[in-house]
Amino acid sequence: MKRRHFITLIGGTAIAWPLGTSAQQGTKTPRIGILVPGNAEGPDASRATLNAMIEGLHELGYTEGQNVVFERRFGGSNPDRLRQVAAELVERKVDVIVAQSTMAARPARQATSQIPIVAIGMADPVEDDLVASLARPGGNVTGFSIIAPELGGKRLDLLKEILPGVSSVAVLLNVKSQQSQIELKEVRTAAQAMGLRLHAAEVSAGDEDNADHLSRASSRRNS
Repeated sequence: MKRRHFITLIGGTAIAWPLGTSAQQGTKTPRIGILVPGNAEGPDASRATLNAMIEGLHELGYTEGQNVVFERRFGGSNPDRLRQVAAELVERKVDVIVAQSTMAARPARQATSQIPIVAIGMADPVEDDLVASLARPGGNVTGFSIIAPELGGKRLDLLKEILPGVSSVAVLLNVKSQQSQIELKEVRTAAQAMGLRLHAAEVSAGDEDNADHLSRASSRRNS
């Protein structure tokens, strides 16, 4: 999903809806709760996503402290902490919760069935019981998924075009990533249909010896 489309999604959920009720409630400044799975300090990719979202809303005319309020909460990659801060956002009665990734969307969904939730980069929202289906999600969760498992087969198609004689393919994946597991399943199916032998080399993103692990996995596949 393009950045502007995503910002429009948040704007439609978080801004237009609350302002539509302002005539009944008096002047109301929309409050957007942002649930970030990462850390508030130090290098963290999830904060870059947070800043990009706020910048995008600013470009659309929404300035923090003037016509919108952001309630930021950080989980520090701790599920218990995420549940706690998700509950805090509900207690603060924010108008919408923006949850970064499935890791944040789950506790947000557990904390409320009433406040709209816009989830950024979910894994499999149906499998994770966040929505009923992609066509008819129902409930209070919307957003987009970063998984495109059908691309696995396309990649193998391209590989066959480049190397027509290829018969064996190695795939490196993060064993802790649900996204990787889903995509691997699709790649296995495509490889079988193409008559390719597929070797999955599983690594951990948090493994300090990751480079050595990858090297050993590559050596085994090439031997």
